[in-house]
Amino acid sequence: QDRLVESGGGLVQAGGSLRLSCAASGRTFTTYAMGWFYQAPGKEREFVAATRWSRNNVYLADYADSVKGRFTISRDNAKNAVHLQMNSLKPEDTAVYYCAAHPVRIQPGVNPHYWGQGTQVTVSS
Repeated sequence: QDRLVESGGGLVQAGGSLRLSCAASGRTFTTYAMGWFYQAPGKEREFVAATRWSRNNVYLADYADSVKGRFTISRDNAKNAVHLQMNSLKPEDTAVYYCAAHPVRIQPGVNPHYWGQGTQVTVSS
């Protein structure tokens, strides 16, 4: 069974950092786009960041404007995993963060084929 499992969430003060990890199992996601969404209480799930395989045999990264310069997405294909390094965290970053995968690209408006269960990130002011 193909699964995505997140870890690394927690409570941090504003200005602090967290590193989320997503471990994939089942299929190999090497050529899949993998990324992150978040969902704050009472709000819709929103795109955060994603990494995708390009025709030039490199991985490209996409970020939501709200996290550019603060968050960095990376992947470890040897471990079938993707990570999200979150720096300079703000209280408005508080949400449940979900890992996702899609055969081609993860972007707003495109529903990923796979979802993790989510991990809570809470940023205190």
